[in-house]
Amino acid sequence: MTREELLKAFREMLLIRRFEEKAGQLYGMGLIGGFCHLYIGQEAVVVGMQSVLKPGDQVITSYRDHGHMLACGMDPRGVMAELTGRIGGYSKGKGGSMHMFSIEKGFYGGHGIVGAQVSLGAGLAFANWYRGNDHVCLTYFGEGAANQGQVYESFNLAALWKLPCVFIIENNRYSMGTSQERATTSKDLSQKGAPWGIPGMQVDGMDVLKVREAAEEVVAHCRSGKGPYLMEILTYRYRGHSMSDPAKYRTRDEVQKMRETRDPIEGARKVLVETLGVTEAELKAIEEEVRAIVQDAADFAQQSPEPPESELWTDVLTEAA
Repeated sequence: MTREELLKAFREMLLIRRFEEKAGQLYGMGLIGGFCHLYIGQEAVVVGMQSVLKPGDQVITSYRDHGHMLACGMDPRGVMAELTGRIGGYSKGKGGSMHMFSIEKGFYGGHGIVGAQVSLGAGLAFANWYRGNDHVCLTYFGEGAANQGQVYESFNLAALWKLPCVFIIENNRYSMGTSQERATTSKDLSQKGAPWGIPGMQVDGMDVLKVREAAEEVVAHCRSGKGPYLMEILTYRYRGHSMSDPAKYRTRDEVQKMRETRDPIEGARKVLVETLGVTEAELKAIEEEVRAIVQDAADFAQQSPEPPESELWTDVLTEAA
């Protein structure tokens, strides 16, 4: 990455971090209901991948999706308003955390059913193939979903038709609360596509530079018509599976060690300062800008009214042409 590109990545990762911290605060205040899965710690994955996409490409993911929305360029105001169930949200307050979409930004949703989005991602890639364009679909899922049957059905069809689909396993090690070591004997999830001839790659997901480098190679592979690719991006979430998870299945020392030695934002900061000559004043200005954006989003969400009862009857059916 150039100096400007890494600064942009730093800003985007910081925006996701501060946004998720604020979402956690609002959840604790009772302003966000239902499920809320935070992306804190995994920011380098989506920022690195998104940096190589172009207009027309698509993204689809699971329920840990707020970071993906922001990386796609969705308005923090609209995302936070949707989390709080307000009319100013992307789904008019009716979808919440797991049901936000933006066709304009190429974001086809976070999905609450484990692994279900993988077949939908293959479908988006099929549409690209059918239309003869060079767009690709990034299809994210977790290491827990990597054992789901529909995932392998999607692998088979994607390989059979050479669909432009990047399958991305965000391996944060613990699924809901079970260590990967206790859930599968596979030590390299990037090879799960091997039976169908799908190439795979393991990537350090705590380093945005390494994610970006891998993304360039993989997305170019799919865009050129060579078929799907499977990435296992090794990352780590600092919080529990959801806001209701106390995360007692791992030690505080383990989490603290990751924060101190492998944090993706601090890693980018170090490169910017020590290698690219960015000053602390420049970084502080970015931090102040990001905090203002997040506070504005929180204020907007709380000021936006709840949807009227009439909204129960909208967006239910669509008339086919």
